[in-house]
Amino acid sequence: MTTHVAHDQSVTIDVDLPIRLGQFVKLASLAPTGGEARAMIEDGMIRVNGKIVEHRSHQLADGDVVTAAGVPMRAIVHGKSS
Repeated sequence: MTTHVAHDQSVTIDVDLPIRLGQFVKLASLAPTGGEARAMIEDGMIRVNGKIVEHRSHQLADGDVVTAAGVPMRAIVHGKSS
């Protein structure tokens, strides 16, 4: 199955908070595997709210916008209510 996403598309991802950047990148399908998510983060290819973040353990907050170089979408963190 192939999915085409417009370059300006935003996708909201419901998650239980707290969530680390590495987990979110994989969950949001910004990277196909956890290992690739780690490599993308360490190589400075991931931005949170427009700033490069190079630490997988970075804690995301509700409303954070995560983008990846070469991926034509942005993922928005949406914390689920308990």
